[in-house]
Amino acid sequence: MKRFHVHVSVEDIEDSIRFYSAMFNTAPTVQKPDYAKWMLEDPRINFAISQRGASAGVNHLGIQVDSDNELAALQAQLEAANLSVVSEPQTTCCYAESDKHWTTDPSGIAWESYRTLGSAPTYNRAGAQATCCAPPSPKLQTLPTDATNCCALGSGCC
Repeated sequence: MKRFHVHVSVEDIEDSIRFYSAMFNTAPTVQKPDYAKWMLEDPRINFAISQRGASAGVNHLGIQVDSDNELAALQAQLEAANLSVVSEPQTTCCYAESDKHWTTDPSGIAWESYRTLGSAPTYNRAGAQATCCAPPSPKLQTLPTDATNCCALGSGCC
């Protein structure tokens, strides 16, 4: 079986280990003074690309779930770890309608937890900006939330 690999450079290894242990709900399988690795069987990976005017590179990372219960459990897991979470219920972004929650790791990389509710004919909600979704700042608690417009949170997307 193949496994998708993502390697992220971080600014603070200890803060990042705490963040990712909370995100994945497990400790690293390998941990060194300057390195940590989680070998995960769940979640499977959903990889997407887009060309929408954003800078090339990692836009954001995420975990897609299949049920409302799984999404609620993931949100509770992040909040229990005192991580800032921004919720976007019933939003349209990346040609899909979704319920989602955003958090940002200590290095400023956006993480999306979401459940796809259905497909959408447009990249984002009609009348919204050309880009949508990923919060542009590691300080999520300072961002406005608007459930009717995923683009209210900033640039980037799914």
